[in-house]
Amino acid sequence: MRHFCTICCFLISLCSYSQTPESNTQLFNDLNQLAWEPKWSPLDNTSWREYWTLDGYRAEVEGTAKGMLFCAGPVAYDNGSHAVLWTKESFDGAIKIEFDYTRIDDISRFVNIIYIQATGIGTPPFVEDIGEWNSLRMVPTMSPYFRHMNTYHISFAAFGVNNEDSDKDYVRARRYPVSPGGKFSTETALEPDYYNTGLFKPGVQYHMTIIKKDNHLIMQVKSNDAEKVFYWDTFQFPPIKLGKVGLRHMYTRCAIYDNFTIYRLPNDD
Repeated sequence: MRHFCTICCFLISLCSYSQTPESNTQLFNDLNQLAWEPKWSPLDNTSWREYWTLDGYRAEVEGTAKGMLFCAGPVAYDNGSHAVLWTKESFDGAIKIEFDYTRIDDISRFVNIIYIQATGIGTPPFVEDIGEWNSLRMVPTMSPYFRHMNTYHISFAAFGVNNEDSDKDYVRARRYPVSPGGKFSTETALEPDYYNTGLFKPGVQYHMTIIKKDNHLIMQVKSNDAEKVFYWDTFQFPPIKLGKVGLRHMYTRCAIYDNFTIYRLPNDD
């Protein structure tokens, strides 16, 4: 009976969630302590092609002793220098994504993005399995992604395209696709945006944990001397139930990823 009441209280708390920094942390802890089971984790960074596919012909991916080095192309403002790494596998239901992130670049412009459970919109040639139209994304311009995919997007270690202040980063979430003729900046937005986080310093390793469950999208970023939780409620959008995970670097951005693991909840649909 006590176990049943605990579950009921947890579910009620999710339904009546009120966002504050403290409640974000509590919700993250509650979700993180669920019975997650590892579903996918590359065993060897040096054989990254066994686990990932790449959009972007100018990108560099290399397995190193410190993790998987992923660098976008070198030419700023050139769409051919964007890059996206996709898991070959798709994941359904609730999902938890963990990895260690170390920023290699010291550029105070452009963004990194993680895509969560991406599929095509289903209209040919943008079929549900995005791996079938990878050839259309060898120049990874942003618009084919936000116009032709169903996915969540979280920007992190992100800066404005003309920014020059290394302290003015932001974290932001979106839900694709934008409607035909719709405005990307407003129609896809998940509130709130977070500014000047104090995180993602070059050369510092951050442990990142992202959980998507029900209407909750939440991310913890943690280093030896900092920890923050970012939360978005996705209730206003149709749920996303299945898809691949992707890492986008805009032109010139570069980082090392290590210990990448994706978890699922047993019997979760």
